[in-house]
Amino acid sequence: MSIYYYYYYFLQDNNGSNKQDSHVGQEDENTDRGNWSSKREYMLSMIGYAVGLGNVWRFPYLAYKHGGGAFLIPYTIMLAVAGLPLFFMESSFGQFCSQGPINVWKAVPILQGVGITMMLVSTFVAIYYNVIIAYSIYYLFASFQYPLPWSAKDCNSTALNVTENQTCQNGSTAGQSPSEKYWDEVALQRTSSMNETGPVVWHLALCLLLAWILVGAALFKGIKSSGKVVYFTATFPYVVLFILLIRGVTLEGAKDGIEFYIGSKSNLTKLADSEVWKDAATQIFFSLSVAWGGLMALSSYNKFYNNSYQDSIIVCITNCGTSVFAGFAIFSILGHMAHVYQRPVSEVADAGFGLAFIAYPDALSKLPISPLWSILFFVMLITLGLDSQFAGIEVIATCLQDAYPKLLKSKRGIVTTAVCTVLFLLGLPCVTGAGIYWVNLIDTFCAGWILLVAGLLEVLGLSILYGGNRFIKDIEMMIGSKSALFWLWWRACWFLITPVVLSIILVWSLYTFTSPTYGSVVYPDWGISLGWCMTAFCLIWIPILAVWKVYKASGGPWQRIKAACSPTEDWGPYLECHRGERYGTRGATDPNVISNKFTTRL
Repeated sequence: MSIYYYYYYFLQDNNGSNKQDSHVGQEDENTDRGNWSSKREYMLSMIGYAVGLGNVWRFPYLAYKHGGGAFLIPYTIMLAVAGLPLFFMESSFGQFCSQGPINVWKAVPILQGVGITMMLVSTFVAIYYNVIIAYSIYYLFASFQYPLPWSAKDCNSTALNVTENQTCQNGSTAGQSPSEKYWDEVALQRTSSMNETGPVVWHLALCLLLAWILVGAALFKGIKSSGKVVYFTATFPYVVLFILLIRGVTLEGAKDGIEFYIGSKSNLTKLADSEVWKDAATQIFFSLSVAWGGLMALSSYNKFYNNSYQDSIIVCITNCGTSVFAGFAIFSILGHMAHVYQRPVSEVADAGFGLAFIAYPDALSKLPISPLWSILFFVMLITLGLDSQFAGIEVIATCLQDAYPKLLKSKRGIVTTAVCTVLFLLGLPCVTGAGIYWVNLIDTFCAGWILLVAGLLEVLGLSILYGGNRFIKDIEMMIGSKSALFWLWWRACWFLITPVVLSIILVWSLYTFTSPTYGSVVYPDWGISLGWCMTAFCLIWIPILAVWKVYKASGGPWQRIKAACSPTEDWGPYLECHRGERYGTRGATDPNVISNKFTTRL
């Protein structure tokens, strides 16, 4: 034992890359990459990542639109056949090899481009997602006044005390409520089209800077710092939703709102509509954040014997339960709003930006002590957004550090700061007068069916090229042996059901695709072309990397393809002590491997 002891410390002294870094704790199993400080921090991070803005501003509207309570039937079925199998697959994949979404594809090198696609999508989404957080920060600051600035009929109010001369135009605009006028004319200072960029809206730019500072500070030490932040950001939204629900159900008209959402007016005949099933599958897929790379990145910091199956069940059920719960909080207050305006709930219900920044703030402005409810609501939106943003930036930082471990391993703070700075600068066009058009464009072309392509290739690559049975044995190395009956459902999903469901959604999405619009504003041709260029830029790496891997292999054409579809020699568990007989020794000359080997044996 003493020989191991002295040899280990000899390596520590003579190999600079093995010095313990700030992102590695004393009790971490993996002394190179670090691990979560506790299982609780990991679970909160995963729940925070999966539970995002879509749970609050999209699911309730879809449920109302597609038959109320009847929508829960296809929603639950799609969770079982598409959402949960992919979630379990991704989290197990990242945990098994302790690598991010690019390096995990050492299992199937020909598909390494899928990992690059995931990282690029996370990058594009991170740019505009923080802009949405900036909108919420702006509205939060604007909520510290009474009456709320969007409650006045002429919307003639200032915001943040820096736009005193930039108020809504007096009078009324046909079809626009005061909250809608405030959103367009004060908050966004929206131009008439994407062709008219307009100046930078400085109050939004400052809020965007603040949003990136919050993200950078939380991730400065990687999971060691973000794991502490999520104790607040992952739990506070539930506190607010509960408070809003209690307040909402005590309001006059709340019953009508809940009836429209998921009550006795549920329409089972809607289940015969194929669009209902398509929307249920799409909502599950995007709500659980599969195929973004975040699940792999977060799970890669788990200890090897963590029970990824149990975690997947808990996170997925929590995510879907949150969506249903949020609907009650949203529609109870929208029901009151409909009662105040003497209009049907269907005329005040909305989704997306319309719900978060127009309809719901308008409803809150009708309540007593309206600033309090508004402050709670926008703090909730900020925390919901930050959790998802943490994982998106973690994807980028993890990919960079996995690609250049010797150069970047000990520079986590610098990497995070650099990434946040670059993405802040790239996000400035999104806080101009035409910024909302850019946000909508990126959302349409980068956060849509690209993820379906990545998810489909992922499940096909692991179940067919890598081998579903082999992957199951990998999982059993972590969670222990299970019966054939236990794996029956997962085999059925990974080999058949999930790929078929994703293929149908993908084909349907492409078939029904229409050029994006923002309200009645049509995008110019150059804007649509730019959107397709972003899509192509994300996807083109899949064929490029596939061709490159085949080209770099040796032998005839068939041998090259076979080699590119086979795992690399260093594929498998990251630490030597976990590789066992199935994977053997990775390479005795690698000092990182030797260091981890001796650390484990000490």
